[in-house]
Amino acid sequence: MHPMAGVDEAGRGPLAGPVVAAAVILDPARPIAGLRDSKRLRPEVRFELEVLIRRDALAWAVAEADVEEIDRLNILQATLLAMRRALLMLQLRPRRIMIDGNKAPQLADVFAECMVETLVGGDDLEPAISAASILAKTHRDRLMCDFDGCYPGYGLQQHFGYPTPGHLAALQRLGPSPIHRRSFAPVKLLLPL
Repeated sequence: MHPMAGVDEAGRGPLAGPVVAAAVILDPARPIAGLRDSKRLRPEVRFELEVLIRRDALAWAVAEADVEEIDRLNILQATLLAMRRALLMLQLRPRRIMIDGNKAPQLADVFAECMVETLVGGDDLEPAISAASILAKTHRDRLMCDFDGCYPGYGLQQHFGYPTPGHLAALQRLGPSPIHRRSFAPVKLLLPL
């Protein structure tokens, strides 16, 4: 049995905070029921599954690319960087890597012997990718709740940085915080020229 790592991200669309990626190698002997795309799960179910994944997976890792990296590289490249970091942090070396979506990070230098595949909609099709999507989402949601305490008034605890009407109104009122992505149009428009 060659270990297979599933990889997914959370936080490509928000206007604030890092993008988070996770990599998970599930244990075929300890299947986890109920794994699916984290966006389709209620928050309390996500957190319950997170505990099981961390306990029962053969290996897992969570990594970030911060706001400066997102603004410098662009969101796609920052996402791929976070995915690469998560894979490099795994305690067990995979033989196969399956990534949600249609883009894979550059891995030939560090995982030359691995089969790397992308799978559109993989977070709902492949349990290891679902598990990665859950770890990335729960980690990021907790981070944004912490940031809510540092940068009050934006409602980060409610929308996790996504461009909701309330968030956009708070941006207009307060201006961007240090964790807002300056390369994203709604934030960029508020910056002094």
